[in-house]
Amino acid sequence: MPFARQRLRHEFAVRHVTVRRVSRIVPSIVRVTFGGKDLDGFASAGPADHVKVFFPDQQSGMLVVPTVTPEGIRPPESGTPIARDYTPLAFRPAADGDPAELDIDFVLHGDEGPASAWAVRATPGDVVAIGGPRGSQLAPEGIGRLILVADETALPAASKWLDAVDPSVPVTALFDVADDSVSAYLPAAIAGRVDARWLSRASNSGDPSGASPVEVALRALGPIGEDTFVFLAGEAGTLIPLRHYLRRELGLPQEQVVASGYWKRGVVALDHHAPVDPSDPD
Repeated sequence: MPFARQRLRHEFAVRHVTVRRVSRIVPSIVRVTFGGKDLDGFASAGPADHVKVFFPDQQSGMLVVPTVTPEGIRPPESGTPIARDYTPLAFRPAADGDPAELDIDFVLHGDEGPASAWAVRATPGDVVAIGGPRGSQLAPEGIGRLILVADETALPAASKWLDAVDPSVPVTALFDVADDSVSAYLPAAIAGRVDARWLSRASNSGDPSGASPVEVALRALGPIGEDTFVFLAGEAGTLIPLRHYLRRELGLPQEQVVASGYWKRGVVALDHHAPVDPSDPD
């Protein structure tokens, strides 16, 4: 069956925002709540929307951002922007005297990258800039079942998918994580209605083919009906065999499977719009 998905366009803006709160959700993920008048007009309606977060230089403290003009986006006159893409987890517009707030979750991996290095030290009052989102693609209409496959970087998108579908829709979530400590990520109200399986990628799946635990679990789900929508997101290389199984072995159509590489080992600032498998694009 076709899955109709409405697309919305947003006026692009680069917003300077200030850290209001920092919360450690699980040992490897920190939630940063941003505020500021620049959030007026912010919109994010899709479960897999992305914003670009611009970070200050760790050495100079300088925050370099592009400028939005009537003619388009103009690069900065000096300096190089330091930016990474993130899913906006939750946005609360200003209401009843309370200021607007935006939550973004950051996966911590030491000082290996500028985003993690900033997030592990983030404190109230720190300033970053946020660009976008340029648009939103809403959840498909007519979903009879939802299958989610996500690693830590895609947990915010998985959470938004759960909010986007009717609570009556059965959901199976296969989470490809470093260890069991991440299993506390989902709020209890959501976790109770999801068949969530937290699969440690460090464990040996026991599969003679050498397939990862998440691939073994996906194959074990059995037949996937035409009313089932599948969303895959995380490390691009890990997603290749999963997508191949769904699209080539099961023959599911393109509109039934979305696979998005949020990062890739050995690649800095991966373009998440790029095909997960360049050798087998849709």
